[in-house]
Amino acid sequence: MRFGPVPVDQAQGAILAHSLTLRGRKLPKGVTLTADHLAALRQAGMAVVTVARLDPGDVAENDAAMRLAAALVSQPGAAGIALSKPHAGRVNLNATRPGLVEFAPELIHALNLANPALTVATLPPLYRVAPGMLVATVKVITYAVAGNVLDRAICNLTAESGVIRIRPVIRHSAGLILTTLDGSPDKLTNKARAAVQARLDALGMGLAECRIVAHDESAIATALRDLPGEIALILTAAATSDPEDTAPRALRMAGGTLRRFGMPVDPGNLLFWGMQAERPVIGLPGCARSPALNGADWVLERLACGLEPSDADIARMGVGGLLKEIPQRPQPRETGQRPNEP
Repeated sequence: MRFGPVPVDQAQGAILAHSLTLRGRKLPKGVTLTADHLAALRQAGMAVVTVARLDPGDVAENDAAMRLAAALVSQPGAAGIALSKPHAGRVNLNATRPGLVEFAPELIHALNLANPALTVATLPPLYRVAPGMLVATVKVITYAVAGNVLDRAICNLTAESGVIRIRPVIRHSAGLILTTLDGSPDKLTNKARAAVQARLDALGMGLAECRIVAHDESAIATALRDLPGEIALILTAAATSDPEDTAPRALRMAGGTLRRFGMPVDPGNLLFWGMQAERPVIGLPGCARSPALNGADWVLERLACGLEPSDADIARMGVGGLLKEIPQRPQPRETGQRPNEP
């Protein structure tokens, strides 16, 4: 592709590089100049115009963007992603179902290194999305790209099912156990149920049942044994502070096993999760009473989509795991002191 100023008389068939206003009418950038356009330019007193001219083998920006997007999502229906029509060298990728964005970051890195004109921006891996949410955007920066450059970039992305997909929710219901210290529901209990319900709604999941029981391991274990739902959630009135605390012991009493206690995400440190036969059980941290993002969301989302987070998976959540401060925290992380102050 050749880019730069040319005499107006030589610009027919070229792509206008910059928008112009001619006698009150806008001539948008990216338009292919016709004889009528050139006449209007001459009438406006212009002798030179900046354009892009394609060479043999070049691929125009919209065609290049579409080919690149189609390589990233070769089967849109199966991937749970819809491709927009190309415009100004851009194609947007939008989710068509709830779930988690799944792709190999190294493939996106390689594509963005292939040529500066070819770009893909994505949400982070395993980011939760709802239908219609923007997952990624493909943008060809220049008005055209050499065909061989595009071919090499696409070749590096070749995969049977594409590169980017939405991992769907496969567990569609959850049961919730809330504990109280005095035996009666209160505003905090109602708030907790509403916050959990909102989290499940965002995943397209249903709340199978909510049981309110005493903060006692026998009461929790009894409720857990026949609680409906493909995932069991436990939110206790008192924080779980140890693997031998009330709720983890109740999980074991109900025949389950503890997989992990604690995570390097704040808020969300005091989460635990385990299995009861084939059903995941999540001990929610107290911050789950708030709708704000916390570490429990990341674990719930993965389990809902059929991913069982290993110790290594949860350990890696610490990078990026310092989440928004909650004003209601009784012991906030920040006390107003500057770094290095005693």
